[in-house]
Amino acid sequence: MAVARAAASVPPPGAGPAEPVSGPPLRRAADEEQSGEAASGGLRGARSELRRQMRERRRLRLGVLVLVSVVLLGAIPLYFGIRTLSRDPVFDTLDSLDVPSWAAVKTVDNVSGSRWCLQDCRLRERTVESERAPEETARVYETALREDGWAPWKVSPCPEQPAKGSYTCWRRDELTLDLWVREPTCVPPPVDGEPAVPPSPEASPAAGDCAGSLVSVKVRNAIDDERTRPQPSTDPSLTGEDPFPTITDDPLGELTPSPS
Repeated sequence: MAVARAAASVPPPGAGPAEPVSGPPLRRAADEEQSGEAASGGLRGARSELRRQMRERRRLRLGVLVLVSVVLLGAIPLYFGIRTLSRDPVFDTLDSLDVPSWAAVKTVDNVSGSRWCLQDCRLRERTVESERAPEETARVYETALREDGWAPWKVSPCPEQPAKGSYTCWRRDELTLDLWVREPTCVPPPVDGEPAVPPSPEASPAAGDCAGSLVSVKVRNAIDDERTRPQPSTDPSLTGEDPFPTITDDPLGELTPSPS
């Protein structure tokens, strides 16, 4: 019986290959194949997620760079615009004058009028204290003005009123400049509890230790400076209107006879 079973299990000659026998080895191979496909799919998903995150980071960096560029491009002109509106460029020109430090110890600026001459044109005034005598201070300021492009301006009402010290007038482009260098106005200290004497245009003889000089600079637009216009041949203060107008002998003229 055993021999018969063995003979039955042997395939006859000329028969094809035996059919594969299903069993646990085949299932393990299928499971491994599915596991490999799942692993490769998970790897592709991880790579896609990584690429998506990298693209988002690049977009974020690009957006930050664009925002910073816009802020910088807008902030810098805004800063200089506010600075221009708040700071008169004429004072920057005066600051650039090549004068020694002893000639500009203390500076006080004052501005009045409109820069665009809406009602009154802009008037710039600067007062500077100098540690040296008026003659030496005037020389260094006049030299600095010439080096900066200012030209001496010979005009009759310069100064408009008599003034002690050195008073000169200058022109450059659309601006006029008055330079007045004089002795400082000194106030003597109070004596015996009395109040100090108010300052006067004259140098106080009671203040013997008052040294140095005082510099006044006045800058105006040439179009607003009356000295740039044609000057009258005579001083207007010396002429006036006749309070008694001339009356003819017969202001009504001859009467026209009425018809009879």
